[in-house]
Amino acid sequence: MSWIQRGWTPEEADNWSREDWIAACLSVLAYLLIAMGAALSLLAMQVGFVLLLGGIASTWLMYYVIDPKLRAISSDYERKQKEYLRRVEKLTRWEKAE
Repeated sequence: MSWIQRGWTPEEADNWSREDWIAACLSVLAYLLIAMGAALSLLAMQVGFVLLLGGIASTWLMYYVIDPKLRAISSDYERKQKEYLRRVEKLTRWEKAE
């Protein structure tokens, strides 16, 4: 799947891209397939099990596409949060914040 970017910087990941559109479409598809598949599976219809498997597969594909972006944004947020907490700690101890 070379058409899906797997490496992101936090700045790149914060912008809307093709991967976001793919994940948005897959999330709708996954929701519909899982809902219909679960309902039809409870009625013991064979097509329900196929739809349920399709929903699980589309959920996995959505995760595969969007997870690298979310990890990049999350790591940047954690870094900023750690720096903020360090500054707050210095201020509460009445030290000069940089």
